[in-house]
Amino acid sequence: MSKKKRVKDKWRGKDWYTVMSPPYFGGVELGALPADDSSKIVGRVVDSTLYDITNDFAHQYLKMYFKVTEVEGKTARTIFKGHEYSRDYLRSLVRRRTTRVDGIFNVTTADGYELRLAVCVFTLKRIKTSQEQAIRTLMKKIVEEKAGALTFDQFVQELVLGKIASDIYNEAKKIAPLRHVGIRKSKLTLQPAGAA
Repeated sequence: MSKKKRVKDKWRGKDWYTVMSPPYFGGVELGALPADDSSKIVGRVVDSTLYDITNDFAHQYLKMYFKVTEVEGKTARTIFKGHEYSRDYLRSLVRRRTTRVDGIFNVTTADGYELRLAVCVFTLKRIKTSQEQAIRTLMKKIVEEKAGALTFDQFVQELVLGKIASDIYNEAKKIAPLRHVGIRKSKLTLQPAGAA
């Protein structure tokens, strides 16, 4: 009879680390990650929804991504990495005989963080190309001004909680009647050296 080799349970040797959202998102617990060495967690990306952070059911459509930057004891600290609309929500916004204006912009915050934003505007009815261009120019102007005036922490808060989208809405509705304005996706593309 062959002797059975005992398999070492990989999970037993691992510790669980609590992942926390950044302070500008309330330092909420996002979940736990297993690892046999705390350094292996740094750099991992954790996703959650805005609903998990705010407990507001209206925020369920927004997926958030956080990247682990450091581990203190059993707590993993994170930085905002990006967000996006859920596919179903984005699909629900599209209507026939309306125009969707998309814009992708690279912005730099006052403290040197670079982000790529995808802004979308849905109109109530079809609009002319000249109006589309005017709306796109306006979107670019507002997101760039906002980013330049705010720090990364402030900017991502306004980004995710809809403040920037409502600023765009208030200006763009003068060009054409709108149904929805949102920043459907964002991604942190550059973190300045030395920033935590």
